[in-house]
Amino acid sequence: MVNTLPKPEIKTPSKETVLTPRFYTTDFETAAKLDLSAQETELQAMLTEMRTDYNRHHFVRDEAFEQSWEHIDGEARQAFIEYLERSCISEFSGFLLFKELSRKLKNRSPVLAEIFQMMARDEARHAGFLNKAMADFKLSLDLGTVTKTRTYTFFPIEWVLYTVYLSEKIGYWRYIIIFRHLEKHPENQFYPIFRYFESWCQDENRHGDIFKALLRSQPQLWNTWKSRLWSRFFLLSVFATHTLTVHERSGFYKSLGLDATEFDIQVVRNTNETAGRAFPVMLNTEHPKFFPRLQRCAGYNLKIAEIEGSYNPKLVKLIRKLPLIAAIVWNLLLIYLIKPIDTEALRGKVR
Repeated sequence: MVNTLPKPEIKTPSKETVLTPRFYTTDFETAAKLDLSAQETELQAMLTEMRTDYNRHHFVRDEAFEQSWEHIDGEARQAFIEYLERSCISEFSGFLLFKELSRKLKNRSPVLAEIFQMMARDEARHAGFLNKAMADFKLSLDLGTVTKTRTYTFFPIEWVLYTVYLSEKIGYWRYIIIFRHLEKHPENQFYPIFRYFESWCQDENRHGDIFKALLRSQPQLWNTWKSRLWSRFFLLSVFATHTLTVHERSGFYKSLGLDATEFDIQVVRNTNETAGRAFPVMLNTEHPKFFPRLQRCAGYNLKIAEIEGSYNPKLVKLIRKLPLIAAIVWNLLLIYLIKPIDTEALRGKVR
């Protein structure tokens, strides 16, 4: 008699909110017309590296996964499943965007098309690995259905370059910080996926470097007053989203032995410093009001979640939430108005 594992239940994806990972589409015609000549040498070198596919044998489950995970239960189990789902949707979102860019650019910009094809390959691996991890907890996402039912947000290609660059670099810092922490505290490594994070984060880093080259190939994205304003906006948007979501899931980070606030600060500071190599400005994270205002926004967001989970009528919920939403917007505006650091002026200097 052959024993077979029970088929995992198909999980209904979490409700889409402002903070959940989104699916994107863009202006493929404009993307095809991008002049990449200023960064052609760098992009060719990166394409050669991507063809090497250093991680092609990395995402293979070993015997450490072959056990029951029923001992991870209660809030810790739910928090980890939410982490896996959010990560899987985020990686799959990147796969869909890169795959479509590769398909649409194949005959117009073959080098760029192949780069996107290689990045789509990586993102598909990541999403599949995360979905298999969810199956260990008897749940799985039907990514085919998610593709058809998820809302797609249109971003101009310029916004895609800004946001995907930041997404990849913040992903790198998240993975490597967790990996290094668990190296020092193996007693908190409650599931084997974390052992894969060191090589995994190098995929994120390579993708980020590709988007840096794409961004720097377009002077209008870094040498104009508009580009400075957009850079500040996207940096703040990504950091605010990170701060709010990390504090929403503080229980997950606690299970890893991490303090959510300290983890968030470390990720934001490192990502901001890294972004200074690509963006014309970076945010002044050392300003005494920077992190306190971000953390204040996280507190307001938790109160909004409490109200949303109450049994009050929708109108009452809205009335109670409005002052908190206004407070978040106000604090983010005050952070935005903090004088940024001019990275172009620092370019070429030892930092």
